Amino acid sequence: MRVIDGEKRYFSRSVSNFFRLNEAAGKIREEKNGKAYDGVEDFQQTVIPQWFKKNIEPRTPFAPQRIKVNYTITLDANAVPDGELVKCWLPYPRNRSQRLPKVEFLEASQGDYTIAPNETMQRTVYMEKKAVQDEETVFQISYLFETAAQWFGIKPEEVQVYDKNSELYKKFTAERLPHIVFNDHVKSLAKSVVGNEKNPVKQVELLYYWMNDNIPWAGALEYSVMSCIPCYVLENKHGDCGMQTFLFLSMARSLGIPCKWQSGWYLLPQTKNLHDWAEVYYEGVGWVPVDPSFKLIDSDDMRIKEFYLNGLDCYRLVVNDDYACELVPPKKFYRSEPFDFQRGELEWEGGNLYFDTWDYHLDFEYLPATEN
Repeated sequence: MRVIDGEKRYFSRSVSNFFRLNEAAGKIREEKNGKAYDGVEDFQQTVIPQWFKKNIEPRTPFAPQRIKVNYTITLDANAVPDGELVKCWLPYPRNRSQRLPKVEFLEASQGDYTIAPNETMQRTVYMEKKAVQDEETVFQISYLFETAAQWFGIKPEEVQVYDKNSELYKKFTAERLPHIVFNDHVKSLAKSVVGNEKNPVKQVELLYYWMNDNIPWAGALEYSVMSCIPCYVLENKHGDCGMQTFLFLSMARSLGIPCKWQSGWYLLPQTKNLHDWAEVYYEGVGWVPVDPSFKLIDSDDMRIKEFYLNGLDCYRLVVNDDYACELVPPKKFYRSEPFDFQRGELEWEGGNLYFDTWDYHLDFEYLPATEN
């Protein structure tokens, strides 16, 4: 709650957060309504165990999917004056790994558009359109992408000693203020969690278990109003997926473990949403996905339980391999979301157009897999 202009204002997610974070309240709700799985939990309990029954191989992509996406941004009527040019950046996937090998652009609402190069860390489709009085301004794109699941099953003895002189190691173990931070709290906490353990696989496991047990997911304010996200998470003992990821990156990097940001959407059969997670680099293995927000799965099979400690499902739309990068073409005004990029961005000559002036919508469908 905050007092704004003399009135008490409650965060829109305060009620749902209360039942997530208050154990007693959560139990009362369960007793009244019964335990209910959300879409992610349902997916974890029904789909992932079936994968392991098929004897999937570590590091080998499996369960390929072809997914068609229709993405729309709709600016409110009269949000800008009649005839003014509206500039729009829509999220577009990167194909960069075995888990997302192909992206195919299908169509756009505007004949003139620009697709950012694949090496762009926050990839976009850029379009412009003049506003018409009393009419909504709509931008739409459609594309399909191919994706696959991957589970690494990394063992501590499989990784090599880091080459600390490599550019990769230096870049991805560096502090990056304000949200990858090595303050005394972060450093001392990370060291206390891992203790005397020196192997990076075991260290990441210890960090993951600690976050699973101590930092529950909860809805949070926009990142643009946060001065230091890991500080916020440690002070409040909760955070959303991106906040959990920033804390994980800060703690892991402070221990000398190379890791980086990744984000976009999950498009599960049961549910869809914006999502952020991490990748950790192990010498001799490469980049391995780590999703702190999807947590440990309730299972006696350790492969299932720890799936998201070193694996990722086949329903990820990867838009970002970094955060707070310049868009293509560069945006003139301060972004609505200056760090992550999943919803899109709009502006006109008069300034940035914030989220309260427009809506975004993603529709998707699964297509038959292509034959090899």
